[in-house]
Amino acid sequence: MAFTGVVSSVSSPILHKDSFSSSSSSSSSSSSKVHRPTSFSCSSIPTTCSSASSCSSSNAEPLSDSISFDKNTQKFSYSRASPSVRWPDMKLSESYDQSPQTQFTIVSPELTRDSESTEKADNLRSLDSLDENDETQQVLGRPSRTRVKKMNKLALKRAKDWRERVKYLTDRILGLKSDEFVADVLDDRKVQMTPTDFCFVVKWVGQASWHRALEVYEWLNLRHWYSPNPRMLATILAVLGKANQVGLAIEIFTRAEPDIGNTVQVYNAMMGIQARAGRFDKVHELLDLMRERGCEPDLVSFNTLINARLKSGAMAPNLAIELLDEVRRSGLRPDIITYNTLLSGCSRESNLEEATKVFEDMVRHHCQPDLWTYNAMISVFGRCGMPSKADKLFKELESRGFLPDAVTYNSLLYAFARDGNVEKVKEICEDMVQKGFGKDEMTYNTMIHMYGKQGQHDLAFQLYRDMKTAGRTPDAITYTVLIDSLGKANKITEAANVMSGMLDAGVKPTLRTYSALISGYAKAGMQVDAQKTFDCMVRSGIRPDQIAYSVMLDMFLRFNETKKAMALYREMLRDGFIPDNGLYGVMVRVLGRENKSDAIEKVIRDMELLCGKNPQVISSILVKGECYDQAAKLLRLAITSGYELDRENLLSILSSYSSSGRHSEAQELLEFLREHAPGSNQLIAEALVVILCKARQFQAALEEYGKTKGFHSFSRSSIMYESMIQGCKENELFGDASQVFSDMRFFGVELSKLLYQTMALTYCKMGFPETAHHLIDQAEAKGFIFDSVAVYVSVIEEYGKVKLWQKAESLVGRLRQRHTEVDRKVWNALIQAYAESGCYERARAIFNTMMRDGPTPTVDSINGLLQALIVDGRLDELYVVIQELQDMGFKISKSSILMMLDAFARAGDVFEVRKIYDGMKAAGYLPNMNLYRVMIRLLCRVKRVRDVEAMVSEMEEAGFKPDLSIWNSVLKLYSSIENFRKTVEVYQQIQEAGLSPDEDTYNTLIIMYCKDSRPEEGLSLMREMRNQGLEPKLDTYKSLISAFSKQQLYDQAEELFEELRSNGRKLDRSFYHTMIKVFRNSKNPSKAEMLVTMMKEAGMEPNFATMHLLMVSYGGSGQPGEAEKVLEDLKETGLNLNTLPYSSVIDAYLKNGDYNVAIQKLKDMEKEGLEPDHRIWTCFIRAASLCQRTSEAFTLLNALSDTGFDLPIRILTEKSESLISEVDQCLEKLGPLEDDAAFNFVNALEDLLWAFEFRATASWVYQLAIKRGIYRHDLFRVADKDWGADFRKLSAGSALVGLTLWLDHMQDASLQGYPESPKSVVLITGTSEYNSISLNSTLKACLWEMGSPFLPCRTRTGLLVAKAHSLRLWLKDSPFCLDLELKDAPSLPEYNSMQLMEGCFLRRGLVPAFKEVTERLGIVRPKKFSRLAMLSDEKRTKAIEADIEGRKQKLEKIKKNGGLGRMRKIKKPTKGKYTPRSKLRHAGEIGVGRKALK
Repeated sequence: MAFTGVVSSVSSPILHKDSFSSSSSSSSSSSSKVHRPTSFSCSSIPTTCSSASSCSSSNAEPLSDSISFDKNTQKFSYSRASPSVRWPDMKLSESYDQSPQTQFTIVSPELTRDSESTEKADNLRSLDSLDENDETQQVLGRPSRTRVKKMNKLALKRAKDWRERVKYLTDRILGLKSDEFVADVLDDRKVQMTPTDFCFVVKWVGQASWHRALEVYEWLNLRHWYSPNPRMLATILAVLGKANQVGLAIEIFTRAEPDIGNTVQVYNAMMGIQARAGRFDKVHELLDLMRERGCEPDLVSFNTLINARLKSGAMAPNLAIELLDEVRRSGLRPDIITYNTLLSGCSRESNLEEATKVFEDMVRHHCQPDLWTYNAMISVFGRCGMPSKADKLFKELESRGFLPDAVTYNSLLYAFARDGNVEKVKEICEDMVQKGFGKDEMTYNTMIHMYGKQGQHDLAFQLYRDMKTAGRTPDAITYTVLIDSLGKANKITEAANVMSGMLDAGVKPTLRTYSALISGYAKAGMQVDAQKTFDCMVRSGIRPDQIAYSVMLDMFLRFNETKKAMALYREMLRDGFIPDNGLYGVMVRVLGRENKSDAIEKVIRDMELLCGKNPQVISSILVKGECYDQAAKLLRLAITSGYELDRENLLSILSSYSSSGRHSEAQELLEFLREHAPGSNQLIAEALVVILCKARQFQAALEEYGKTKGFHSFSRSSIMYESMIQGCKENELFGDASQVFSDMRFFGVELSKLLYQTMALTYCKMGFPETAHHLIDQAEAKGFIFDSVAVYVSVIEEYGKVKLWQKAESLVGRLRQRHTEVDRKVWNALIQAYAESGCYERARAIFNTMMRDGPTPTVDSINGLLQALIVDGRLDELYVVIQELQDMGFKISKSSILMMLDAFARAGDVFEVRKIYDGMKAAGYLPNMNLYRVMIRLLCRVKRVRDVEAMVSEMEEAGFKPDLSIWNSVLKLYSSIENFRKTVEVYQQIQEAGLSPDEDTYNTLIIMYCKDSRPEEGLSLMREMRNQGLEPKLDTYKSLISAFSKQQLYDQAEELFEELRSNGRKLDRSFYHTMIKVFRNSKNPSKAEMLVTMMKEAGMEPNFATMHLLMVSYGGSGQPGEAEKVLEDLKETGLNLNTLPYSSVIDAYLKNGDYNVAIQKLKDMEKEGLEPDHRIWTCFIRAASLCQRTSEAFTLLNALSDTGFDLPIRILTEKSESLISEVDQCLEKLGPLEDDAAFNFVNALEDLLWAFEFRATASWVYQLAIKRGIYRHDLFRVADKDWGADFRKLSAGSALVGLTLWLDHMQDASLQGYPESPKSVVLITGTSEYNSISLNSTLKACLWEMGSPFLPCRTRTGLLVAKAHSLRLWLKDSPFCLDLELKDAPSLPEYNSMQLMEGCFLRRGLVPAFKEVTERLGIVRPKKFSRLAMLSDEKRTKAIEADIEGRKQKLEKIKKNGGLGRMRKIKKPTKGKYTPRSKLRHAGEIGVGRKALK
């Protein structure tokens, strides 16, 4: 059987729902793994073979058409992968030696004909040989005491012992321990190898370990012993593809692709990797890339492309033939693999028609079928219910000399089992066993299912016992079929025992398994057991389906468990499942018996709204449920909606009325039916509709029309229709007008000229100009000529709105042919139509036509020209056109200028807007309200605060009062620049103006409070907003939750989140992530874990970011072990992880002080193939900066050095100028990386250098960071009247370096008198923490120790402010400022010079003083703190005691002098002091000083 060579990474086709494959490159003893089906379904999901070239035939077992795969599959070994087992009667075991020996043996003749030998011989001529000086020899097969002469290249190629050499190296490499390296074997060079030999080494090693194969490949590149040829590249790609290492394969291919040249095998290998995953688009891109590189695809390429297409989705009609034609168009002839691939795809989808076409094409082009072909066709016939044709093919393949294999027998078995032919199934089984195959799992499953469908449960159960006795492993399908069969036979005890056996065997039950058992319990009346099984299914993470819900709901209703039934019913609806009519009938009957009318009404609404059932069906359901009153109501509705009367329903309802003595109600119902059923007086109905329209009771007329139109009882008079259509138009019910018009035409009513015109205008209003145009054509064909051009203008304008200016153009052309002069409105409408599409040139041509032929253009014409330029984005040409128009004598109107201004405003061009605005005012055009709105909105968007304030003042002076939209824009402006006092003032002005705040107003204010760290006031405002009937945005909720978290008000944040969930708001993934961060900050990882469960319940699967947040949460709470468990769970998912999750775990151990464990995790990460990167470096450097002893820090840094990154420890131990360039190069590499890699790395490095007194080194690292753009260049400023600094987001060490440099610059400016200082100097520290260190506390402690004049800002947190005069004096006179130069310590200190205390990064010597002063005196002024800190411990204690005693005496003196009243008299009033309030009340104002909101 001749196969075209296909690269081994190409996936082979599928024959049945289960298939097996063997690799030609592996030994005969290797067995393929099969994903086992674990659920029932009416569809089949195929599983692919691993390699097209490795499957000489497809090994597949058929299953019933009611069985399919589940995602949770059980793998098992399938011995049929070996040819010696597939054809036991051929006795092939002699030719397939399975012994794992490593010694060299003489190769038998049969083995030399193996495919690998052929493959090697075909490729020897095209491979490069090794350098003659690269390898030393020893005699193969026996030890040698002396050196043997080295073989030359030709002799080496002709040597017949290549297999022994390859196997020798393969066994040595695979025998290495985990801590040993491939280089130890290859550097030994005991065996002389050719490049081809190395290819086979990589291939054979890759069959057992892709890691080792990749190591061999990289070793060859590293040693430069030879340059990897295309064959080697194709080999390693195939190995990585089979190991599902797609990312590595893509990386290697991308790196080598430019240099591989015109080599199709490499591209085929890469295409095979993408085809395995069904990525058809990627495979097609590679095919195009081949052609771009001048590499012509071969048949293997197209076979791979076909395989990818069949895996990517369902087959379209004639797809197979089209794919074959594409192969032929490329000048290639499809081979047996091409056809077999297509047939396998047809088999997967049970597509007999396509399979037949492919098979006929195959015969027509003289391509001989093989066993694979027959297996696929037998499978197709079996799936399509044609066992006789499958049997005919089976006999044909034997007559053609093919030997059936296990796949053939199982396919044929499935065909007859599906048809229920027990005798034929037994016959096939006996033949199968006689041929030496025996029954396997697939055989048993097929037969068990067959007996189960036929109700022969004893035989099915006997097969199950025989299956286990024979050593076969039952899977989920086996157990499910048995449970279902036993449950239907009322053998529920045996079914439960089967489930227990299933669980004991470690097989996970599927949805079908649980459903079968639940149905059995329900049938047996075992409610408790059924409910327990249902709950167990839900807890296991399996979502119930329609059957499971229906069975449970029916059972609850039959046992009168109404509450449980209704709760389950609601859950069923939420999951998208709807009960059938019979179940609804049972439900309303039970509710009716318990007199729960409200519940019945809810169920009726569900049937109407959720289920979409019509009233007639609902009425029928209610009758069956014995709810006759509701059924009568629904029957009335059904009749008025046009449904035919159901006789049985009516008789049942009347019987109910009669039995209860409600005769009058029955008479009313009959009278109602007499009036509305067919046969009612049509004249009365028509007259009633017309009268209601004339009385302007239009809604009643519509209702009456809706009641009667369904009976087709109207006459052909147009009076009623015209009245209805005119009424619809007046009430803007255009859809209803269209419906009435359709009814009118359906009944054949003659249309009038007025009706044509009215409906044309109506369709224009609805946005259907083509329909309106068609009506105009019909009217003109009947001889109606419209006197008014309004209808034409409307059609042209609507054509413009939908960008169909060509049709508008044709309509105008017809009007020009009909009239000598076209109306100006028509021309303007056409110009506007062009303008909507930005067709300026066409609009200008019409404008010129009007100028030449008349009528004269108007303002609308000019505005249309300008609009065309604006839509086309040609704003720079507006002035040119304006100038041309002015030269032609046109005066530019105010509307034209406003249009230009609005266009520039939308483009954000403030300069042009200001120029036009000033020009308008100079020309005498006074701004209107809309102009002010546009101007203020633009200025707010670009944050021009002064211009906005000036514009608002100008607007008020002009007599315009700002509306709410303007104030909202101003609110957003002040909130965005964090001027919260002004924001509150604007809100106060809104209330004073009597305007009612809308959603934008409230949302902006709430977010403002969140930014100002006042979430309680924001929450109060949100409640006020909801009382006004306004609903906050989800982003507003998110901001509040984050603000509560920052203020450590975690309970409030959690309550807000739960409130959102309880209200049924649909939350996205970011909400859950925000809450996980809240629980992370509160060090409550257990609640974070619960949130992950909530996400799953809400239908959102946690992604990588979610799990990483959970890891960080555990790490932050001091539980690194739990974080590591999350990491292990992530590994089990099969995701390709980077260093981010590992760094989280390592960081958690480092913060917990478990340095040795962290180092061990670093080593484990390296063993798993991940190289440490910037994240790992940053974690270790940051931890080293917080170590108490230098030795501990060196332990961590040495661990980094062992991984190849020794820069940090060299900075501490070496004094070399080359280190500067190395650090610079490192920062350059980190700069483009994501996650702020360079920023975090520099922050950590600065902390380390500052902590161990390398202050000068820290300074030049700081300067390098600014140079590289890692730090902002304006972190601090000393410019003319602009002294300030903003150290937010910096680490403590970086901020201390920046602070020292800033103080040094300000000291120079103070001494020189230039640059001039402002009145106050502001230092922005922020309120956030960076790695649990508060920058605000750290800088305050440093400045307080120095006795600086910087004090906390009274109105805003995170700011330190100093009066410039005091600051200059302090910089000149303070002893702390005598030497601000940053220097390195002459030697490394034994201890860390800094210490972390309660989030503050302090100098170690300052810690006792800081603790004593803050604990006993609280917050003191900087100078006082500095004096106390400089004292000895004894003196400081006495000074503090004296201070405390002085405070007590002062307080007693105040009390003696009459209390605090006199103090208030002498105290100076504070002007304009901002007084924050805790709550906002609707009737009051948001406070500024004493005008604050009450």
